[in-house]
Amino acid sequence: MKKIDEITLLYDISQSLNRHTDLKKALYTVLDILSGNMHMSRGMITILNPLSDEISIEVAHGISRSAMQKGIYKLGEGVTGQVIESGRPVSIAKISESPDFLNRTQSRSGPGERELSFICVPIKKEQQVIGALGVDLPYDPEYPLAEGEKILTVVAAMIATQVIHLERIRREKEKLKAENERLQMELEKKYRIKNIVGNSNKMREVYQMISQVARSNATVLIRGESGTGKELVANAIHYNSSRSSHPFVKVNCAALPANLIESELFGHEKGAFTGAIQQKAGKFELAHKGTLFLDEIGSITGEVQAKLLRVLQEREIERVGGNRTIRVDVRIVAATNKNLEEAVAEGDFRSDLYYRINVFPIYMPPLRERKTDILALADFFLDKYTRENAKEIVRFSTPAIDMLMAYHWPGNVRELENCIERAVLLCEGKVIHGYHLPPTLQTGKESGTLPSQTMEEAVEKLEMEMIVDALKHTRGNMSQAAQTLGTTLRKISYKVHKYGINPRQYH
Repeated sequence: MKKIDEITLLYDISQSLNRHTDLKKALYTVLDILSGNMHMSRGMITILNPLSDEISIEVAHGISRSAMQKGIYKLGEGVTGQVIESGRPVSIAKISESPDFLNRTQSRSGPGERELSFICVPIKKEQQVIGALGVDLPYDPEYPLAEGEKILTVVAAMIATQVIHLERIRREKEKLKAENERLQMELEKKYRIKNIVGNSNKMREVYQMISQVARSNATVLIRGESGTGKELVANAIHYNSSRSSHPFVKVNCAALPANLIESELFGHEKGAFTGAIQQKAGKFELAHKGTLFLDEIGSITGEVQAKLLRVLQEREIERVGGNRTIRVDVRIVAATNKNLEEAVAEGDFRSDLYYRINVFPIYMPPLRERKTDILALADFFLDKYTRENAKEIVRFSTPAIDMLMAYHWPGNVRELENCIERAVLLCEGKVIHGYHLPPTLQTGKESGTLPSQTMEEAVEKLEMEMIVDALKHTRGNMSQAAQTLGTTLRKISYKVHKYGINPRQYH
């Protein structure tokens, strides 16, 4: 090879690497230039994965995609593996005479294949070998392999930066894929049916209905008061369905202005209305192949109801301001705290849409109808918020439990969760007492469960609560209870008699 050819070759490669922003395209162009200037039959750039010690072909010339997928080597395996392990170039005059040549891609074993030479040089990041550049050349006894090796070593140094970027991108993709899989597993674990708290008869009915409908594609309508956990049921349905690997898109219909909900659901074209500066895909498109959760569906306007009905019937949408029909495959799970039957009777909700979404109704009972679940839920939230706030609260006092059980919970599970979170923040010890709970539970003015109290009555109630808690802790031992409370046995005995407390029941 003449000197001028070397200079031209290196110049063309330098120009190509600087011209292309697409890293892979740049490397493919480098191999094309080598093919034209060195009469290369085949060429490949391999990259080492430092985590698995596997070497794979990243870009290639003269090798099919299926052959590239076969070309995976371990560190030290074959000529390429040896070059990357040692960091030293290797030149082989005749491939057929080399026992180290694996031909794993099987691209050199075709009929009439002529004798080939092989040159492989390491690609280095400072002193670390990150890959290799290998080329097949037609065998020529007069061609100086050492010169070819020298040229390829310079080329390898020139493309090292690009290969480093490719290696970083590939590792980031692998990391993102692993993180995505981990998050998907966490979501599926978080929204399993058994992770919904509650063991009452009414909740068992809910679990059974979720199990029955999850694997189907039926439209589900979740009904119940605000704060009962309708969204949690929607999550459980999606993540236990065959659509769990596809998007789960949520829309709170009540939170969106009437003039925006249509655009939010169906998307819009550029210039469809003032402020539509670019095309936007709607929630139906984003939820394709997955599930769309329409919370508070009873609040949507009649115009949007008509378009929603069409989607449910025809499985197709049109963006606002557009005329192109878009097919969508979306499962609808809706939720409402309104009485839709009354809304239909009053003309506020379309009857045909009502029958379309009410295919499989699930009723979420209010907390006052599942009293036996209150303590289980309270313990669940106590554990959650003690971990979040790095506290060591282990239980509720007996009077606090009584207050939780006596309250009527108009805000349902959401109110209970907020109540426990507040109590955890206020509590400085290991036990949540009645005075840590919100005033609505303590005074009973809103619940109607407790009488109004004077200061003396409140003090007596607190004394009684502390004595009961101490006796419970000491299993009814009066002396130990007195020590715990920092008082005398005589005073404890007097108070026990005064308040009618029976220490034996705490044995």
